[in-house]
Amino acid sequence: MAEQPVQADQLHAMRHSLAHIMATAVQHLWPEAKFGVGPVVENGFYYDIDLGETKISEEDFPKIEAEMQAIIKSNLPFERSELPIDQAIAWAQAAGQPYKEELLNDLKRAGTTIAKDLNADELGTIAEGDAQIENVSFYKDGDFTDLCRGPHVESTGKVGAFKLMRVAGAYWRGNEKNPQMQRLYGVAFATAKELRVHLDMLVEAKKRDHRKLGQELDLFVFSDMVGSGLPLFTPRGTVLREELVNFSNQLRQNYGFEKVWIPHITKKDLYEASGHWAKFGDELFLVKSQETSDELVMKPMNCPHHTRIYASQPRSYRDLPIRYLETTTVYRDEKTGELGGLSRVRSITQDDSHAFCRQDQIEQEIDNLLAAAHEFYATIGMDLRVRLSYRDESDAYLGAPELWASAQEQLKKAVVSNGLSYFEQEGEAAFYGPKIDFMATDAIGREHQVATVQLDFVMPERFELEYVSDDGTKKQPVMIHCAIMGSVERFLSVYIEHTAGKFPVWLAPEQVRVISVNQEPATLEFATQVQTRASELGLRIVVDNSNESVGKKIRSAELAKVPYTIVVGEKEIASREVVPRIRKDMAVMDVQLTVGLEQFLGTVANEAKARVLKTSL
Repeated sequence: MAEQPVQADQLHAMRHSLAHIMATAVQHLWPEAKFGVGPVVENGFYYDIDLGETKISEEDFPKIEAEMQAIIKSNLPFERSELPIDQAIAWAQAAGQPYKEELLNDLKRAGTTIAKDLNADELGTIAEGDAQIENVSFYKDGDFTDLCRGPHVESTGKVGAFKLMRVAGAYWRGNEKNPQMQRLYGVAFATAKELRVHLDMLVEAKKRDHRKLGQELDLFVFSDMVGSGLPLFTPRGTVLREELVNFSNQLRQNYGFEKVWIPHITKKDLYEASGHWAKFGDELFLVKSQETSDELVMKPMNCPHHTRIYASQPRSYRDLPIRYLETTTVYRDEKTGELGGLSRVRSITQDDSHAFCRQDQIEQEIDNLLAAAHEFYATIGMDLRVRLSYRDESDAYLGAPELWASAQEQLKKAVVSNGLSYFEQEGEAAFYGPKIDFMATDAIGREHQVATVQLDFVMPERFELEYVSDDGTKKQPVMIHCAIMGSVERFLSVYIEHTAGKFPVWLAPEQVRVISVNQEPATLEFATQVQTRASELGLRIVVDNSNESVGKKIRSAELAKVPYTIVVGEKEIASREVVPRIRKDMAVMDVQLTVGLEQFLGTVANEAKARVLKTSL
């Protein structure tokens, strides 16, 4: 009989238990250790640890893992107990655990209010219907006892396979004014086979790291003089950006979207009206005017500005839908410690679009945007599924619950009618409305959120947008937000790693490289003629006339991941035929063919225009 797969809640318990086992091992090795929190994270777990002046390094991992394995082999039971909050505080004091004492004191003072802000895995039992915490729970494995809500597996021997991965600095409770602790990370899976697959994927991911490839392929750079999180794109990287943006714009223009333009700064009044200031005011870059007393900010999003264009003149039901698109950069003051390559930046380019429509037009507008997103990701070769992102029961959202219920129902209907694979998740909605989030799977199996379609009844209400209906009354339009790539920078981080830098011919910064076999004038003249003709066909071509061997030049083209390379010399000059070297991932057959120069260049130009992934040569 086949082994039953481990359920998500069971795997969560395994990983949580391993966090405790790791803390137990650390306490055995460093009895002075003081512990913060140790939650489950994607694919594993971590624990925040304070060892004073002692620093854990990767050289320490083998002995920590050995101690963990000894604890696992002992198959110690996880024993749950409860204490009244005051006795729990006394326990933390006696155990010399100041971080646990702080958590317990906060729980005692603020009850469930503070409990929502703390890690759920590390809290005690909250009394139902009462803001006061009465009892807290503990779990014990062997000689280690920890404040914890659970759940855990039955015993330490039932935790699956794990590996410690890295150690990083982390401020206690994420506040840079607090002490810095050491965050020790591990990954864990139900079986050793699953762990091996994950570790192999990480090795491949390291090879594909977009920061490494961005430097090797000369796509983008960062400068300390410019600032953290502010990427600078080279000519080659800019080609990649603009080709993707042009495609995204074209797809939306096919469905009636028109380009608009807005400035990069605005009075803060705009965001107070939209609700963004109250929710995200501390993430905005403030701008000081030397001429006026206006409080200005760098725009963190585009939708409030687009409402002003809509509201600039009276609208009739006959005018709707009105569709705007703009690919533009917004700015958010992200925390320095969270910035990383293009994945998280402070200058964020969005391929943004907003449709203002009637209630009876919602279904068609969403269908159009779903079709545009599907075509984009099919063209670049990434598989998609859909996450329906709903609100949860918290007070973090604007708008009446009945509006939310209607919006969520209409989004689900659109996804079902389009036959899309989907799943539903509460708590992932934007603060003004639910979303259809496209989840793309990359070449090594990782899933990333990319495109999004969002239905918004709130912002039109806050900005008092209206149109005159067919019966002469004024009604409020619905606003639909959509981004095909989302953040262009973040999308590029995903796409560069998905392709390992091997871009299809239509996206390749350099589509053809011409290599001269010698420095003879006739050869150089012919290479120049090839370059001129390729440029006339709209191709991006580079001639390598360097005084290197042909072998070295070919290797250089391979390292630059150029789709096509041709070598030209006396033979090619005489015959006007070439033997293209085709990048392996594009080739359909493992054979080199001789083709006429004009045919070769025309074929490559057609492939670029058709945005194909494979060659027809």
